[in-house]
Amino acid sequence: MNAKSDVRLPAVSVIMPVLDEERHLRGAVQAILAQEYPGEMEVVIALGPSADRTDEIAAALVREDPRVRTVPNPTGRTPAALNAAIKASRHPVVVRVDGHGMLSPGYIATAVRLLEETGAQNVGGIMHAEGENDWERAVAAAMTSKIGVGNAAFHTGGEAAPAETVYLGVFRREALERQGGYNEEFIRAQDWELNFRIREAGGLIWFSPELKVSYRPRPSVKALAKQYKDYGRWRHVVARYHSGSINLRYLAPPAAVCAIAAGVVIGAVLTPWGFVVPGGYLAAIVAGSLPAGKGLPLKARLQIPVALATMHMSWGWGFLTSPKSLARKVIASRRPAVLPGAGADAAGAR
Repeated sequence: MNAKSDVRLPAVSVIMPVLDEERHLRGAVQAILAQEYPGEMEVVIALGPSADRTDEIAAALVREDPRVRTVPNPTGRTPAALNAAIKASRHPVVVRVDGHGMLSPGYIATAVRLLEETGAQNVGGIMHAEGENDWERAVAAAMTSKIGVGNAAFHTGGEAAPAETVYLGVFRREALERQGGYNEEFIRAQDWELNFRIREAGGLIWFSPELKVSYRPRPSVKALAKQYKDYGRWRHVVARYHSGSINLRYLAPPAAVCAIAAGVVIGAVLTPWGFVVPGGYLAAIVAGSLPAGKGLPLKARLQIPVALATMHMSWGWGFLTSPKSLARKVIASRRPAVLPGAGADAAGAR
């Protein structure tokens, strides 16, 4: 962007849902406030009922910078937090950031440029997982490898192109208003579901490797397993709610769970040849972890197969055990049109 275009830069609202984020919240907000973006900016933090020092840290951030403010999210649910923050914000470009995500310095400026260049309703980039200890480094390696997450560009990178979904996202407010915001029944997979609706309405979702957000992985096997079980569970709800939204990549983990379970049963009851399937899977993730762990400490490399198996099996199990009642509840729900019009200010996003 040149100096002449700077005066026309749209104002930006950054929305952040947080719950128990005392470890990363200050760093995440500081990365936003340090953005190389000359346009007007605000940060709206939606506070869930945290059990740690998150509220205290958020209050300090509000005192320190007038661009930061908070809104309550008593349910603690991510989509409700996002809608509350959107409703409380006022600018024509809306940037979603999580409490454990760190924006690269030129993220907002690049996203605003891409919205203008592509005409997209939402742009996003790479979820750049980075660990702070050996386990988190192992998870980060698993999350950025094709054997871990398939061919999802926002995990593994790729060329700029239209996409089904992107990580987090930078939206035109008008697109959010048109869709009534996030569907609050989707405790997980709310990004994918919203992007599906935007695409169904004729909007463009655009992926660009120019955009990068550093992401902090879950700190334990238990936390990672819960995260991926929830992903699988709610991705199945999306598939039931939006027919035709599933593809083979999403069916691979549940198929692996079924095949491994069948192999173990056959091996234990009928013939040892049944163990070929779980043994083959184990060999595959060990082999796949070798290139994924290049350059990491030995202790981190040894934990990559554990991270891969946890991700695959938890996602698959969550998908297989996702109750139909969740989809029925979502289908019966009505997406609340809670987002106020942006008024004349919205013209700056066009």
